[in-house]
Amino acid sequence: MPAEIFTHEHRVTYADCTVGNHVYYGRYPDLLEAARGEFFRYLGKSFLEYQEEGVIFPVSEVHLKYFAFAEYDDELRIECRLTAIRGARLGFGYRITKGEGVRILEGETLHGCVEASGRATRLPPALKERLQPYLDSE
Repeated sequence: MPAEIFTHEHRVTYADCTVGNHVYYGRYPDLLEAARGEFFRYLGKSFLEYQEEGVIFPVSEVHLKYFAFAEYDDELRIECRLTAIRGARLGFGYRITKGEGVRILEGETLHGCVEASGRATRLPPALKERLQPYLDSE
């Protein structure tokens, strides 16, 4: 059975863009962060709620591949799925499209699950269970 995909919509703001009216390449990690945050909220808890429980998910790696550019006022579709769940590590895969499926970006972020002290810890069992349907088995 294929993995489920969470989708977040974003309309490109003027602040996202360069003088040339395309999204600045450095803004894409922020868009992925927004999608990931909404994904966690959709699953039942925000990042802040996990932080208040003593668990955070810092980024350890980012891989992005750009295919086209987005411009001011474009409506973007940001797809988010899981690529890895291992012990204290999480991997997220992303695809950003606009219009009728124009591919803008594909990428992946890798995260640790750590206590507030910085010590690695396993994912909370309830979170791991809620994430499982989104795990990409490819």
